[in-house]
Amino acid sequence: MIALTFFIIIFSLFVAGIFILGSIINSKEAELKKQSMLVARTVATLPEIEKTISKKQLSDLDKAEIINPVVDQLQTVNAANYIVVMTMDHVRLSHPLHSKLGTVSTTPDEEAAYSEHYYTSKAKGELGVMVRAFVPVMDQNHKQVGIVTVGYLLPTIGQVLFDMKWEILFATILSIIFGLWGALILSKKLKKQMLDYEPHEIAKIYTERIETFNAMHEGIIAIDNDFVVTIFNPKAKQILGVESDDLLGKKIYDLLPDTRLPEILDYNQPIYNKELYINKHTILSNRVPIVVEGETVGAIAIFQDRTEVKKLAEELTGVKEFVQALRIQNHEHKNKMHTIAGLLQLGNHKEALDYVVDVQNEQEEMTDFLNNRIQNQNIAGLLLSKINRGKELDIMVEVDEKSQLSKLPETIDFHDFVVILGNLVENAFDALQLSSIDHKEIFISIDQNDEVLSILVEDNGIGMTEEQIDRIFESGFTTKDSDNHGIGLYLINGIIHKANGQIEIHSAVDEGTSIAVIFEMG
Repeated sequence: MIALTFFIIIFSLFVAGIFILGSIINSKEAELKKQSMLVARTVATLPEIEKTISKKQLSDLDKAEIINPVVDQLQTVNAANYIVVMTMDHVRLSHPLHSKLGTVSTTPDEEAAYSEHYYTSKAKGELGVMVRAFVPVMDQNHKQVGIVTVGYLLPTIGQVLFDMKWEILFATILSIIFGLWGALILSKKLKKQMLDYEPHEIAKIYTERIETFNAMHEGIIAIDNDFVVTIFNPKAKQILGVESDDLLGKKIYDLLPDTRLPEILDYNQPIYNKELYINKHTILSNRVPIVVEGETVGAIAIFQDRTEVKKLAEELTGVKEFVQALRIQNHEHKNKMHTIAGLLQLGNHKEALDYVVDVQNEQEEMTDFLNNRIQNQNIAGLLLSKINRGKELDIMVEVDEKSQLSKLPETIDFHDFVVILGNLVENAFDALQLSSIDHKEIFISIDQNDEVLSILVEDNGIGMTEEQIDRIFESGFTTKDSDNHGIGLYLINGIIHKANGQIEIHSAVDEGTSIAVIFEMG
């Protein structure tokens, strides 16, 4: 029994370990995809990369001599397995193997990147399974001049296990120690509960007991402390007219609603030679509590049928009518209780229903506003998500009712717009979460005419100093105490630079920040 219990524990831990390992690998894959896309976007927006590729007077090898050293440094800094920059003719301008510089790539899944698509993929190569990101390189006129591919090697199960070898070893040792200890304790407890009998001995005793009870000419019913039937021999079924064979394990009240056996557990005293009326049968019964080591663990009834003898007495004394009256009274009582409960429930639902209607109306009003004023569904969806995010953070996100967007300038696409608006709003969320003011708000305005498109995001958060404003466009610089910031405004600045846009920042410490981004429509 100890061995079986220990095996079950270890097997359960093994199964849990498989799921945890799968979750770790999936998490690592998602992390690498995010990292590869971030690095690829960073490389693709480097002015030196775009300008070098665009120089028609340089040969591909000359371009490679300029680009490859820059990419090598970025590859080392970001711990990427490779970063490859390619022209529109699929010619490699950077590669970890210098022998492949100037050669043509034939990788099939890079074709979509030449149509200005941003995406990641997973493929098996010579080194193993690689997670790759593909990002187009755009010139100042928003014309694609090449692509950037960044690859990270996805660790194998063996590598993950090797990296976690000490944790796994420590967990295994603890599991074995506590598993053995738990199995030993459980085994001792179970054996004590089984009166020091082995399982096969218990099975033999149980079978002998059942056959003995089945051979008796008296009806026998036994229950435990939970009123669950443990014995119901064939003679008892015959006397009481019970036809079901599946009786053990059921509540005694479900089989015999008018049984008197449970009262023995209440009084813990035996009752001998007592006439009872159960299930339309009059019986002469002996009911005795079952006591084990001084503790009552159940009750047993042994009885004989006396139905015909007591039939006339029952009619004279009116026992049947009395029992029926009690049942009717009980039924009416239940109906009244159900009616009271129903009235209480109806009284409480009105407020909930009103609230649901209010929320639905508010949601429909905002959705209609965004659909009518913002023609791009992706950007409308982004605004709606930020409004809902603000509600979770207890921040009021207000969209200017005069906002409108019918089309984007030729110099940016909706991906760029999402990057700009999304990062500006997230920065505002961060600033407000660090603030201690009671009423936190973010104001968003998108204005467009025939000449310009402007994006305005204002907050009443912690604000910034002049020194911080001067550095916010540096990659990795952040005003938050976190390692996960410092990229958003750097990416925004790259988009603005690429599209010849403008950005205006006004901020004051403990008063808030206002950031406006402007693009020409022509």
